[in-house]
Amino acid sequence: MILGACTGLSCYLAVASAKPNPIKSNGSSAIRHDLCCPIGGYSGVLSMSMSKRGKNTVVAGAGGASLTYRGAGVDIDAGSELVRRIAKMAPGIGGFGGFLPLDDGSYLVASMDGVGTKLMLALETGILDTIGIDLVAMSVNDVVTSGTKPLGFLDYYSTGHLDVDVAEKVIKGIVDGCKQSGCKQSDCALLGGETAEMPGLYREGDFDLCGCAVGIAKKDSVIDGKNIIAGDILIGLPSSGVHSNGFSLVRSVLEQSGLSLKGKLPGGDITIAEALMAPTVIYVKQVLDLVSKGGVKGIAHITGGGFTENIPRVFPEGLGALIYKDSWEVPIVFKWLQEAGNIQDSEMRRTFNMGIGMVLVVSPEAANRILDDVEKAYRIGEVISDNDKGITYG
Repeated sequence: MILGACTGLSCYLAVASAKPNPIKSNGSSAIRHDLCCPIGGYSGVLSMSMSKRGKNTVVAGAGGASLTYRGAGVDIDAGSELVRRIAKMAPGIGGFGGFLPLDDGSYLVASMDGVGTKLMLALETGILDTIGIDLVAMSVNDVVTSGTKPLGFLDYYSTGHLDVDVAEKVIKGIVDGCKQSGCKQSDCALLGGETAEMPGLYREGDFDLCGCAVGIAKKDSVIDGKNIIAGDILIGLPSSGVHSNGFSLVRSVLEQSGLSLKGKLPGGDITIAEALMAPTVIYVKQVLDLVSKGGVKGIAHITGGGFTENIPRVFPEGLGALIYKDSWEVPIVFKWLQEAGNIQDSEMRRTFNMGIGMVLVVSPEAANRILDDVEKAYRIGEVISDNDKGITYG
């Protein structure tokens, strides 16, 4: 099996269709859980992420039809309930990757993910050479949240009938993504892949992608958030746009707006397709460089669930975050999505990265150094005593 290096991990991912009018939501889902052995007092399931794509529903709201992620078929609350039930069988959920202790005291760190229904837009737009970058990014960015350098990547490409030209473009993107991860042949190599041709299971033109990244972490160098305290600073690293989450809602907005993917992004100088298909930023090199200089206590990859669900995952119990509104420039694509879909602020924050793809929780001293040294980094908030508020904005 291609994912043999990720024993204990399983993945069910969205299917991309080459059929006409693929913007329609057709009910696909993705649930990922990382099973691993104890680390830092946790055992069993150490991380789980959930995304669900389903039938499009328009919810009436003030000022016109208001779209929601749940209305687009993604029920984050249902995913949380599944996490709660799994926790009874294997306690300890919260990290972005799974840890397996090795005989020398270090850990094998692994993460598995896909790109959801962004695949459908890749086929619709014909932009297939960067979807592989997205695939690599989703896993290596999870691995690096523990301060771990990704060493290897494996991919799974499944389809009903193999289109060699399409597959070649996708795999080229995977190779490019590995290179962007600092993946030279001796560092984070593309170790291999499985290409499965399964007629009857997929419709003509459909294909699916999954990837797994692995790395090795020394026990005393793992970043796990346990030393985070109130007063620590949240540093945000900018995203390239939507990245690879929230595309069920994106597709609902496109369907409701009636705009063409070939049309100009309102307020921008690129097409809607170019804005939406911008590849996910791979943060590995930048994050590892910042970690090497000290002061980084926790790292959150902002994927499905946005700030609301992902930042609290790195905090010890009793802590939350105050996010400084207007402390960074929200990309135009999000402003357009919110306006076109009449989406509430809270829904945007719980669905999209809003222009920040990675958040580092650092000491105040480290924050000053990072802001001086890094051209594009933002002081987006601070750690506070929680009082059951989680993420607040002010």
